[in-house]
Amino acid sequence: MNTKSVDGKGASLLKLVEERIQREVEHERKKQQESQVIIPYLPKDCISKILVLLPLESLQKLRFVCKAWYEIVNSLVFIDAHLQGSDTGLIFLAPVLKGRPFSSDFKISDPLVKPNTFSVESKVLHMQSVPICHWPCIDPSSLFYINFMEIKDGKCTIKEYNETCIGKIRATCNGLILLDNRMKKEGLVVMNPVTQDLLRIPLGTQSSPHHESYGLVYCHCSSNYEVVHLFQDESQYIGCEIINIGSRSWRVMDGPSFGLFGWLGYEPVFAIGALHWLPLINHNDYIVSLQVDNEKFKKIPLPKSGEIHDRIIAMSGFLGFVTHHEDMNRIDVWILTGLGCEVWEKLYTIRMDCTKNMVPLYCSRINGEIIFKKKDYDLYAYDCALQIMRKVELKKGCFPFNGCYLPHVNSLVSWRIPAKR
Repeated sequence: MNTKSVDGKGASLLKLVEERIQREVEHERKKQQESQVIIPYLPKDCISKILVLLPLESLQKLRFVCKAWYEIVNSLVFIDAHLQGSDTGLIFLAPVLKGRPFSSDFKISDPLVKPNTFSVESKVLHMQSVPICHWPCIDPSSLFYINFMEIKDGKCTIKEYNETCIGKIRATCNGLILLDNRMKKEGLVVMNPVTQDLLRIPLGTQSSPHHESYGLVYCHCSSNYEVVHLFQDESQYIGCEIINIGSRSWRVMDGPSFGLFGWLGYEPVFAIGALHWLPLINHNDYIVSLQVDNEKFKKIPLPKSGEIHDRIIAMSGFLGFVTHHEDMNRIDVWILTGLGCEVWEKLYTIRMDCTKNMVPLYCSRINGEIIFKKKDYDLYAYDCALQIMRKVELKKGCFPFNGCYLPHVNSLVSWRIPAKR
């Protein structure tokens, strides 16, 4: 074999190797391209359905994973879907100084026992550009933590927002709360305790706290949240004023022309597109309702005369009336589905020993349980589906029943963004 022949075969072999390598490279490149195509693309709708199942504590962190997730979590559709899937609990105030020493020169700028505590009043003063050195001293006995109680499977869980305030909780709606702004009596504060987003609202007509009532509602016509203030002046005239949170200006209107309260003892309930008041009188046979969209008052007869422990509550988007029977061992639950014909339908009859002192607090949105308070420290949950009443496991003293507590649902809802519905 000559040298020229050997060189030719070597060149051919080298060419074959190069071609083989080229084919392998091309095959690998195509394989990678095909694998990228085979890997399924997860649409935003699928991501949204996964994220909406997570608790708010996780969402607060996960929304900063990427821009796409941030847009999903902050979208109106997602916020509304998460709201509809969140259950009702009770929001209440717990004293900061319980078991702690008193200090007469306490300032709201002073560090609290719990680190990284959010102060509503400090935030308000910061928004007003007040220097920290000019922040006023406050009575520490009037400082409260904002807490949330969740009841599930017969057990009670207390969740702390790690937030403080000195104002009373006036009303709640879709995760928003209405607080007194007691810094120099400058009005009210609308706040979401989960996101800590808040807004100052100017004070309207001044009235005695025992002769006024506040409600927080969502108006479909304006696609905004509104605050309703019902009050009675010295001449016994019942007035009403409404403020659109977006406009920050009060509108005065006539209150109900018919007799109302003994007076404003119960907090109003927002359901079926209206705000409802139950007069604080024994043997009462009606409720007063303000239709939010047309701002007209109505007098709606009750299915039976109410007693001192009877209440109206929101139930699955409708209005419920929980009333005690004369034999003291029976409670009837009625429901009103709309403001058209105002026909009440009896849903349940609860039978147990001595129901006389059982006061209904709220109905859970998901579990469908009616939560009752009995005496000072006892809670009971009635499962409407199973028709079973059971006592809730509750640590004595962990919940101030003599204070303010209102039905509340944790959400990402903002007063800045109109709700979906």
